Amino acid sequence: MTSHPGNRAPSLAVHQLAFAYPDGHQALFGVDLTIAPGERVALLGPNGAGKTTLVLHLNGILTAGHGTVSVAGLPVTKDNMLEIRRRVGIVFQDPDDQLFMPTVREDVAFGPANLGLRGDELAERVRHALDQVGMLALIDRPPHHLSFGQRRRVAVATVLAMQPEILVLDEPSSNLDPASRRELADILRDLELTTLMVTHDLPYALELCARSVILDEGVIVANGPTHDLLCDQELMRSHRLELPFGFDPKSLAVPGR
Repeated sequence: MTSHPGNRAPSLAVHQLAFAYPDGHQALFGVDLTIAPGERVALLGPNGAGKTTLVLHLNGILTAGHGTVSVAGLPVTKDNMLEIRRRVGIVFQDPDDQLFMPTVREDVAFGPANLGLRGDELAERVRHALDQVGMLALIDRPPHHLSFGQRRRVAVATVLAMQPEILVLDEPSSNLDPASRRELADILRDLELTTLMVTHDLPYALELCARSVILDEGVIVANGPTHDLLCDQELMRSHRLELPFGFDPKSLAVPGR
């Protein structure tokens, strides 16, 4: 997916972001990352690389580091926090961290209702978000009656209902059976949204994201076409990124080449 034409600001602009936790652990060292509107990018790296720390800066959960973060040209600062948290939708790895209302309808309505949406406008926003993830038929079901894959799709809908600028997905394919994994990929592929996908699932990154960034020890060590990075065996090995047994990215055709 390519960026939309025109002079729009980048969906995400991170400049020289550095951050240390109160215990002194330095998690990020001068990270630069720009994502164009409509682009899908995978954020790869071993455990402890700083991926979560970076993501938590995107909507102001973490602040006070060195450097800047902007979303669609709007700086992530205290004064802009309400709008930033509307623009940056984070789908957590465990959907139960996002689903807490009695019904699917109420979960998806929760965010927009807090923004002041009411009546028909709110109802339409909820229905559209659920339709985007193929869950409209289950709108009145209790979330705890759904399968894990269905709950993850509803969690995505709760974010889509906020009409974000950028969708951040934390390990979206984890704990999904093969059918649910494929269904979610189809949904994500059809969304006209800037997407940052944090994942250890390298085939999923290749399937959905034309570009990938590798973060290791708080530094971006590679930034380029996903296919090229996955084919670089030395790069992958040196940053503890393992392809599944039998999966050979070199054997796959790359769209546009």
